Amino acid sequence: MSDLTGKVAMITGGARGQGEAEARLFAERGAKVVIADVLDDVAADLAAEIGEDRALAVHLDVSDRDQWQQALQAGVARFGHVDVLVNNAGIYFHGELGDTSLERYRKLIEVNQVGVFLGMQTVAPQMADLGRGSIVNIVSISSFAPLDLTSAYASTKSALLGLSKAAVGELGPKGIRVNMIHPGGVATDMGAPAGVVPTEYDNAPLGRIGQPREIATVAAFLASDDASYCTGSEILVDGGWTVGSRNPWTVGS
Repeated sequence: MSDLTGKVAMITGGARGQGEAEARLFAERGAKVVIADVLDDVAADLAAEIGEDRALAVHLDVSDRDQWQQALQAGVARFGHVDVLVNNAGIYFHGELGDTSLERYRKLIEVNQVGVFLGMQTVAPQMADLGRGSIVNIVSISSFAPLDLTSAYASTKSALLGLSKAAVGELGPKGIRVNMIHPGGVATDMGAPAGVVPTEYDNAPLGRIGQPREIATVAAFLASDDASYCTGSEILVDGGWTVGSRNPWTVGS
């Protein structure tokens, strides 16, 4: 079990779904957490539940440079530093390329791509001053194995993959590690809308959809000193989905 005692982690999209699971698990393992989200009330309730000695809720639209600065300053003011950044915030869209509006595509870019760029740009200098840091970027299997009708979404995740890899060499000499997690389907509002799990997951090698805590445990490992020689790593947490599905007639047999 990865120990996060002494770490201070900023988690974007931290109020619910994967972000909530990460905030809870990180705190359980000894970290202090900055829960950064646009869902102010939900984030505040989660921080109160975890405990104000361990958690701080801050408002953050990841596409806004000024809000990034304010969120970082708030985290440092409360906990002294931020040495872990989990870029978890993201939005999803499923639809035909020809029917995707430019407005929707730009919104995907702003959150999924620009948001991570601004986060790394904002937090990395403070990490460099500390001489240490771990950035965990939640990418997606869509960055290299996109599903049908996800051209807009997948392109933003592919860009995030390139951004992450390029940052490895630049930030490594400053003591900052950059690693990537590629979730498959996860039981959040994104992967299982209204709590309904798509039946396709029955055909995954593990026969089910992933759980938010299963992503969080990998993020905790990459944030911890157990991963001190890991940078540029890509970890698939997809239940074997990208290897191939089982034959549908074997399900339940």
